[in-house]
Amino acid sequence: MGSGPVTQAIHLPTLARLTDDFTVRHVNDIDATLAGTVAARVGAAHSTSLAALLDDPLVDVVAVCSPHAFHAEHVIAACRAGKKAVLCEKPLAMSADEGAAIAAVSVDTGVPVLVGAMHTFDLGWRAATANWGDLPAASHTIRSSIVLPPNARFEDLATEVLARPAFPTVDVSDVQVRANMVHAGVMGLAIHDLPLIRSLLPRHDDLRVISASFVTPFGYRILMVVGGKVVELHAAMSQTWQPSWVLDAYADDLVLHTEFTPSYVHAGSAVSTLTTAESARVFGPSASNGYEAEWLELAAIVRGEDAPPDLDGVVDDLRFAVAVADAAADAVRAAVKAEAAA
Repeated sequence: MGSGPVTQAIHLPTLARLTDDFTVRHVNDIDATLAGTVAARVGAAHSTSLAALLDDPLVDVVAVCSPHAFHAEHVIAACRAGKKAVLCEKPLAMSADEGAAIAAVSVDTGVPVLVGAMHTFDLGWRAATANWGDLPAASHTIRSSIVLPPNARFEDLATEVLARPAFPTVDVSDVQVRANMVHAGVMGLAIHDLPLIRSLLPRHDDLRVISASFVTPFGYRILMVVGGKVVELHAAMSQTWQPSWVLDAYADDLVLHTEFTPSYVHAGSAVSTLTTAESARVFGPSASNGYEAEWLELAAIVRGEDAPPDLDGVVDDLRFAVAVADAAADAVRAAVKAEAAA
């Protein structure tokens, strides 16, 4: 579902390396020309309607790569169509209620749903979590820092992208626009790391955003306290030549430092380092990236070799992300009001 840059530059190249497990049979998009051209690259059928995709008997697994607002509708429809599994690009949905509805339908139909937040499947990250001891309990400071060029630079390294949507021109002097951009940044970019951050938190119902701001030309800086820990989220997308995607977690006697490869470049796994005063243990890199790992896990679930994911946990990840996005957007608006009143 959806034939945009994520399908073209991430999933089709990934699936081309996994032909023992998957064959692309059907490509769908509301743009008939785009769907047909992308489908022709892999010898697949194409369509513009959800029903045509779901009624195709050759389709066992559906990858939902449509715009965020349609994820819940499309995942639920794929479950009700009796497919063997659904891979939904992040975010799973745009509200906790939508996420809960997806979980309920998945249980009712028995169709497993996997969320394509690739960092949660990254082998370099998973190796670190298997060896980090009491870091979730002991850590006190967590920081996610993302500095990237625009997606188009890496998309073009992966494939020839067709019909790339134009980035909208917005008036960033408008506080509501800035608040909306921060919200979108959390749900579209920070959300890659929020499930990882949540795994380090004892709770997240006490979330308090201390400050939030929009970073031009696109990005955010968010400082919050949650689960008794200080969490900083920083992202900036500019014309930088050197990408950096880092997640750090600090305890008094242990530090986790994880460097992820950027999306789209298919450059293998993260490298994680666990450091104490006495030693440093390094995990990764693996030749496989998180996208390959998520598809391989989905194949194992379909074959009955792995258990389906815990959707309660997946929905809790979504609930946390929405809470961060909402609170950060509110903080942006509140800061402007405070400045005006001063």
